[in-house]
Amino acid sequence: MIGLIAATAAGRRAAARLAEALGDCRVYQEASVGEALRRAWSECDQLVCFLATGATVRLIAPLLADKHTDLGVVCVDEAARFAVALVGGHAGGANALAERTAEALEAQPVLTTATDAVGVPGLDTLGWPVTGEVAAVGRAVLDGSPVRLVADAVHPLPALPDNVRPWPPTATGSVKAADAPAATVYVSDRLAPWAAEGGAPSGPSVVLHPRSLAVGVGASRGVAAAEVLDLVAAALADAGLSPHAVACLASVDAKADEPGLVEAARTLGVELVTFTADALAAVPVPNPSAAPLAAVGTPSVAEAAAVVAAGGGELLVPKRKSAPEGRAAMCTVAVARRPVRGRLAVIGLGPGARDLLTPRARTELRRASVVVGLDQYVDQIRDLLRPGVRIEETGLGAEEERARSAVRLAEQGLAVALIGSGDAGVYAMASPALAEAGPDIDVVGVPGVTAALAASSLLGAPLGHDHVSISLSDLHTPWEVIERRVRAAASADLVVTFYNPRSRGRDWQLPKALALLAEHRDPATTPVGVAHAVSRPDEWCTVTTLAEVDVTTVDMTTVVVVGNTASRAVAGRMVTPRGYRWQG
Repeated sequence: MIGLIAATAAGRRAAARLAEALGDCRVYQEASVGEALRRAWSECDQLVCFLATGATVRLIAPLLADKHTDLGVVCVDEAARFAVALVGGHAGGANALAERTAEALEAQPVLTTATDAVGVPGLDTLGWPVTGEVAAVGRAVLDGSPVRLVADAVHPLPALPDNVRPWPPTATGSVKAADAPAATVYVSDRLAPWAAEGGAPSGPSVVLHPRSLAVGVGASRGVAAAEVLDLVAAALADAGLSPHAVACLASVDAKADEPGLVEAARTLGVELVTFTADALAAVPVPNPSAAPLAAVGTPSVAEAAAVVAAGGGELLVPKRKSAPEGRAAMCTVAVARRPVRGRLAVIGLGPGARDLLTPRARTELRRASVVVGLDQYVDQIRDLLRPGVRIEETGLGAEEERARSAVRLAEQGLAVALIGSGDAGVYAMASPALAEAGPDIDVVGVPGVTAALAASSLLGAPLGHDHVSISLSDLHTPWEVIERRVRAAASADLVVTFYNPRSRGRDWQLPKALALLAEHRDPATTPVGVAHAVSRPDEWCTVTTLAEVDVTTVDMTTVVVVGNTASRAVAGRMVTPRGYRWQG
């Protein structure tokens, strides 16, 4: 929950606006601002203080304990012009909260953490546990000093600056002393990844721990959480694996509510996942046993659950039993490693205006190390990309090439953003990309504002009842099929939005489609909305009729919306009634 603290009437009004925009907020109104802040500190996850920064600093100073556990605090000035991330920028989420607050209040976010100021991902913001000398390595990254990246595999990390690179350099030639690495970033699920190099690095280093380990647990009824945790720690340590890399505990369904397992997972900060006995019994394992087969219906719990939870990955630690003094063992564990999966985000950029680009799209663009897209779309968002991002851009007509390229890059383990206008799933890149993508990569769809929706908001409310979108481009669909669909929409009295309506070499399809619609609705009274370059500098729109529409003004950046028999023009706007009874 987000606590909101305000001392003035203007601050309380801004707090109310923010609470309505963000949700999950509480405005604290105690006898004094100090009392309100202290109570909110004990009850909330984050705070937004509509106070001066100096006042806020004095109030929170006695409450601060540790940067890793302190709340994220944002300050908003009296005029709601600035949202300042005061403390807990990364760990407390204050930077993200400042940006959300600024967007809700139409203010300017103020982020002073060095990495955010220059667009470089902070090592502690990548979603993985990080250990080591974070501050020292972070300074080296920001200073542009050579920082070597040592990874056990290609991982879907966001773009890193050019000074962070694999070591030694792949280019030929000797390494100059001035180019020797000042710091090292390891990406590994191992406790000491530098051991493979013969020893710890000479300079500062950090380890990013991808959540790649699945720990399977077999347990007797009544097992204590301490026995599970001790065995997990020993198994990981003996194998040289880091507990920070554990993604989950896994077991059989019959143990889903076992208190010791539930508590062990909670202590580790991971999920307890369970599988049916049949699913586990189907997994070949090196150490099957008759005991679990008799008890829960599968010859293996720990090993099989680890493998299944790891997506069929490699079994690193075979089953081992706990060894409590004076009694029989009550649990077994095994550890498997999940295969590295690349990440493909298919992103809709909306119709073109920056304020119609969704926050989720911005986040995914910043998460990518590779961006693939049409050159004109890349130009729209180039300034939002992180330093060091790799850009794969092509011209018109290379949709399949872009889709294949994005999928292949994701298959290499990279974080890829495939971009397109509008919504990526509507006449755009999601379809060809997902037709190529296999089950070995993660795919994330990021919705965008479609051309039809943007045009509708400009024209009035033409999509107020049932409607359909039809592309008039016959490059991928034979005209006979398009005509059959237009006739069906006409006879069904649907509002029709035409995409790709007219180009220089394709100028007869729109008049033909309009004529088909005119067979089923009165040309003189049926409204038609024409919206050109919606949300872009050369935007214009008009509402006319089916009889009077000028098709020569239409091009490929235009959307044409044809009303149904109930649609009408009201005060120059196109309206399709919803059919409410109270409207008569």
